[in-house]
Amino acid sequence: MADNNNVPLRDFDEESETDSETELLIRRDVPSGSGSNNNLGRAKRRKSSMGYSGVDADVGAGSSAAGSFLGNLFGHSLGSAAGQIRYRNERSRERAKNSNSSHSSSSVSKLAQLTHTSSGAGSGSGSGAGVGIGGTTTGDSAATSGAVPGDLTNGGAHGAVVDPENGSSTVFYQHNRRKSKSRSIGNICKVCLCSCWRKWFRPRELRARTVNLGRVNTEKFPPNEIRNQKYNFITFLPLVLFEQFRFFLNLYFLLMALSQFIPDIRIGYPYTYWGPLGFVLMVTICREAVDDLRRHQRDHEVNSQKYKRLSATNAGGYEMVPSSKLKVGDVIIVEKNERVPADLILLRTSDRSGSVFVRTDQLDGETDWKPRLAVPYTQKLSRDSELHSIDASFYVEKPQNDIHSFIATFCMTDGSEDTGLSVENTLWANTVVAAGTATGIVIYTGCETRSVMNNSQPRSKVGLLDMEINGLTKVLFCAVLGLSLVMMMLKGFGGPWYRYMFRFVLLFSYIIPISLRVNLDMGKAFYSWQMQNDSNIQGTVVRSTTIPEELGRISYVLTDKTGTLTQNEMVFKKIHLGIVSHDADTFHHIGQMIQKLSGNILQQQQQQGSVSSSSSGGESNNKPPIMFAGNRMRRPEGWREWEAVRALALCHNVTPVSDDEDNRSVSTASTVTGGNNSPTKSVINIEAPGSTDTEHQYQAASPDEIALVKWTEQVGLTLIARDLNTMTLQVKTPNDDNDILLHYQILQLFPFTSESKRMGIIVRESKTGQITFYLKGADVVMSSIVQYNDWLSEESGNMAREGLRTLVVAKKVLTEEQYSDFEMRYNAARLSITDRVAKVAAVTESLERELELLCLTGVEDRLQENVRPTLELLRNAGVRVWMLTGDKLETACCIAKSSQLIGRNQGLHVLRSVKTRTDAHQELNSFRRKQGHALVISGESLEVCLQYYRPEFLELATASPAVVCCRCSPTQKAQVVALIQKHTGKRTCAVGDGGNDVSMIQQADAGVGIEGREGRQASLAGDFSIPQFSHIAKLLLIHGRRSYKRSAALSQFVIHRGLIITTLQAVFSAVFYLSSVALYQGFLMVGYSTLYTMFPVFSLVLDQDITSETAVTYPELYKDLSKGRSLSYKTFFIWVLISIYQGGVIMYGALILFVDEFIHIVAISFSALIMTELIMVALTVRTWHRLMVLAELFSLALYLISLAVLHEYFDWEFIWSYDFLWKVSLITLVSCLPLYIIKFLRKKCSPPSYLKLS
Repeated sequence: MADNNNVPLRDFDEESETDSETELLIRRDVPSGSGSNNNLGRAKRRKSSMGYSGVDADVGAGSSAAGSFLGNLFGHSLGSAAGQIRYRNERSRERAKNSNSSHSSSSVSKLAQLTHTSSGAGSGSGSGAGVGIGGTTTGDSAATSGAVPGDLTNGGAHGAVVDPENGSSTVFYQHNRRKSKSRSIGNICKVCLCSCWRKWFRPRELRARTVNLGRVNTEKFPPNEIRNQKYNFITFLPLVLFEQFRFFLNLYFLLMALSQFIPDIRIGYPYTYWGPLGFVLMVTICREAVDDLRRHQRDHEVNSQKYKRLSATNAGGYEMVPSSKLKVGDVIIVEKNERVPADLILLRTSDRSGSVFVRTDQLDGETDWKPRLAVPYTQKLSRDSELHSIDASFYVEKPQNDIHSFIATFCMTDGSEDTGLSVENTLWANTVVAAGTATGIVIYTGCETRSVMNNSQPRSKVGLLDMEINGLTKVLFCAVLGLSLVMMMLKGFGGPWYRYMFRFVLLFSYIIPISLRVNLDMGKAFYSWQMQNDSNIQGTVVRSTTIPEELGRISYVLTDKTGTLTQNEMVFKKIHLGIVSHDADTFHHIGQMIQKLSGNILQQQQQQGSVSSSSSGGESNNKPPIMFAGNRMRRPEGWREWEAVRALALCHNVTPVSDDEDNRSVSTASTVTGGNNSPTKSVINIEAPGSTDTEHQYQAASPDEIALVKWTEQVGLTLIARDLNTMTLQVKTPNDDNDILLHYQILQLFPFTSESKRMGIIVRESKTGQITFYLKGADVVMSSIVQYNDWLSEESGNMAREGLRTLVVAKKVLTEEQYSDFEMRYNAARLSITDRVAKVAAVTESLERELELLCLTGVEDRLQENVRPTLELLRNAGVRVWMLTGDKLETACCIAKSSQLIGRNQGLHVLRSVKTRTDAHQELNSFRRKQGHALVISGESLEVCLQYYRPEFLELATASPAVVCCRCSPTQKAQVVALIQKHTGKRTCAVGDGGNDVSMIQQADAGVGIEGREGRQASLAGDFSIPQFSHIAKLLLIHGRRSYKRSAALSQFVIHRGLIITTLQAVFSAVFYLSSVALYQGFLMVGYSTLYTMFPVFSLVLDQDITSETAVTYPELYKDLSKGRSLSYKTFFIWVLISIYQGGVIMYGALILFVDEFIHIVAISFSALIMTELIMVALTVRTWHRLMVLAELFSLALYLISLAVLHEYFDWEFIWSYDFLWKVSLITLVSCLPLYIIKFLRKKCSPPSYLKLS
């Protein structure tokens, strides 16, 4: 019994909440002696019962723990007969009864022994062994009696059952079945809603995957669809209306219009409220619908592009499917110049080496062609159809947005060794195959591709002017409530005061003119039309007509480099040979020298040929003479030029590809443009001996190398063939029929890396056997590698100041023994398991000693037209320019200097690569000490600085005159824009031309896309599209200025027009016994804001404070716009004072001068009001336009006609009287003349800055 004191109490089953009928089962032990049998019986019953989920426990007499628990639970001291509590529903008992036929009779006997207890039957001692519920129980089970407490019975107990076998009592409770059913339905709905939410709205979990090759992939992945739409059919109307009514201005108009459906508070006609509001909403809905329809059409065009998908069932071996139908695991063929539709692992290429070049300008902004390698095992297959017969799989990492890294494994099911894959084995979506054909397997689709994960969702942009006006309308609304409350306080809160209160609110609601939204939207459409029709910036397209004023408030311009500031064309500009320098004017001299030397080259080749033949016949050990070997003093004239040109023609990674050869490997051609226009693919004509002209194309991973090879072809040394092991040069001779071919064997190739900043090659000339090591790289690393000289540092500095990208070229002749020793050590280092990179670098550096300096070259990345003056204009206008590029640091620095992004008197601070918090702290302190310097930082260092010192870094960077961020991913570009917006609160403008700039363009307050060589993706995503970067200056300084100034004047004048009539109404109501009656009824109120004043007020969109020439000549005038002084609380309250003064003068003047009838007050005050508005427009105009004069005269004529026609509102005899004329003239003069005098004095005493220039 001691063990029974520790009773494990379990919670009620969750099922109990929805039970329609539950039972409380209280078990107790029978006296000792039959306990074992009873326990055995209970164990058997537990096994046969299906509705029991708990574990039975025996409770002994005097169990205080269980007794106190039950007492607290039911409000009764149930004594020592405490037992286990369990809830079971009726269905569970039925299942238990049906499942155990042997106990059916006992179940019936239980129900037959149902005893109803009275309320007083529960009295008992509650103590002693064997005490039941309120009564004493003996050991004989047949004589067992039980009682239920009175409050339990009164609470709705159906009855109690005493088990004759074990003496336990079961108490049944009947609950409300309807309530239980409602709870069940509620739980089901809750579960359904939660599951739908998780399915539709929860972010998809990204995970690693296994992609089978040759087998079906059963796992589901996102569809391969491109979707740039903002809405769908269901969400279009709700989202558009939400975007409109989240502005307080539109929400206020909606509430006022809805109030007119209530007869007691209706004032005027409902169409005076619903007309303008409906017009604004209709224009907005149509505009958004057209924009989203265009996005849908562009998406459909891309998604419908067809590709070849390998199929084992089709007769041709493949089928044409649209890109939206591609799935993970599909094997597709991508032809030359075709866009890659999804992220692929490269399986096979048309080139036997398994390599293919891709253009990634739409992904990372770099125009360099990048080589990609196929999986070695699949490349060895003879045909693409054999891919279906192998049983292999790829285990790839989960999708992420890093476009420069990738981890995967290629596995064969036969247990052969796995192959590790990297980013070199991938083709990312939106890249373009530059040459040949590529076969790949799809691993990521749709929203999981690298390009989509680097793009941000398009957002609805709201201009700063709209937000400022939204704030002013809130102030005006408070004024309406305050004015109405003052009227009610004067009137008293007797009777239905709330109705009078709301009528006052409606009467004064014109203080927020409902036409404000209409005028602003029409003005924005007009500004957009002017931008698109400006002859000075032809080709400009305004894709978002909601934010033209943002162009007048820009403080930061963030621009891409490649294709935006530059033309993607590398031009060889200068070469320095140590004693002489050549540029474009003297390049032909180098060509003449090489032609003169061609005779010596041909003669030496003939001698080498004879020596080779004699040595092969006579087995002589004489080596052929080496060209121009011997003492340097005996070298012929032009030797330096020849060695420099030959080094440039050999030291590179360029491959010439003819169209004939390319077409043999490509079965079909794509219509995608951009193939021959790539800056890293140049077309040349080569005249081979004995052959017709053959057109060749150069392809390489760097445009600099293309420029160098093109220049060597220009001066007479042409690269005509190259593969993995050999290279062939052609020397042009004076006689074109005898051109010389030089053959070289490629022994080693050391590619360029950002760490080494150099590349090298070891070649052996086929006929002479001479082994030469050529090396070229940046001057900062090459200066310590080449032999001592006194000109390299100075000349490289001169070229850098000219904005040229410099390369130092050197060579070293190796003997067979030297090369053999190097090759042995180099191969051993490459096979090392630990520290392989460091050991390979150490072996290579052992060769890079005392190289002979050959030349210094200067290559220019040709800038866009008028980039330098444009950047200078922006700098003088107070706009800070940041350059965000994915290119290398050295290239970015060169362009920053050549484009004069950095001023002549400004220094350049390069933030070295930082990886730790300590490094970032030191570098930021170092930059802090350099005041006025421009900052250059890489994407990796930017991440570290933002992680540890975000406020400090942003404070330093935003104060810098210019910032250059290199190696930036598309996501980082958008993050930089967002950080500037959040830290400074200033307006930003992003300019780009590639797909990698879309995120930045969409994040900026004003996104400008340039339609260039990198496609139209940025142009279509931008709010504005321009053909070249130089147009950005006129877009900001002229059109941005005018849009902001005009919208500010227009909005304030429309508010003034509402304020002045509200002042008239307030004075009228106060004078005439605080009555809530409209002063001007019906058509007068509608005509006031439409026919009589609409045209002159809207003509303010033609106003301009300065001419276009002045805005460009004096860009400093743009600085004042960023301060927002044209529309501020100061100017707003000035207009409020003007409105109160003029409204008071007009109303009190009409009240003083009227004689007989009330209609005369209406005629005098309304006529004076119209004349005052027309004169105020004339006083506001700074530059008159003929349409402005026409609008003034037309409105005046309309009003005069109304005076003669509207007899309901005007007394015809009084209108034609002399009294009417002089009274209206006097009131108008008093209301306008003081304002004109103040304006004249202010212009003379404190003129604005633009007037000082004129």
